[in-house]
Amino acid sequence: MSELDPTTIESDKAHNKTGNKKRKFIACFIAIIIIGLLIPEQHIIPVQNATNSDWNHKTFWYDPWGASGVHKGIDIFAKADTPALGATSGVVMFSGHLKRGGVVIAILGPKWRVHYYAHLNSTNVYPGQIISSGDVIGTVGDSGNAKGKQPHLHYSILTLVPYIWRVDFDRQGWKKMFYLNPHKRLKDQG
Repeated sequence: MSELDPTTIESDKAHNKTGNKKRKFIACFIAIIIIGLLIPEQHIIPVQNATNSDWNHKTFWYDPWGASGVHKGIDIFAKADTPALGATSGVVMFSGHLKRGGVVIAILGPKWRVHYYAHLNSTNVYPGQIISSGDVIGTVGDSGNAKGKQPHLHYSILTLVPYIWRVDFDRQGWKKMFYLNPHKRLKDQG
């Protein structure tokens, strides 16, 4: 019987530890994705006292729509400085200013969906903050490329888990796998 080389044994142990760490990481990653998909998602209209008659139900994916090509959300009209509300619970990922959206907030909610609020006058949330559905997150305005137009909240929902079957040959149709129609989720509210 031959003796095993101690260097080989140590190398095998190190290789097994690395493999176990990778498997644990992958298992944790998959568990986090599944848990995020299982969290229930309930929506409210993200403008205080708004009803489903405060937006045009046909503007989602309307073409042509200015520099963005197609309209990837809905515009909920209200008086300037009306409170904007979290449409669902989640974690604030961004609160700040973007060229087209103006003052914007992005919140990661259940089902790995990002809820995007644009053209605000102000925000009162910060990245990392956990919010509940109905919490005041800012105020309706006309910032960004909505300057001088009727105050409104642009509301979009993006999924981080692509819905590949939604892709079509419409203008920017490949993006349909990422954008969900907010009207379909809000139509029974208010």
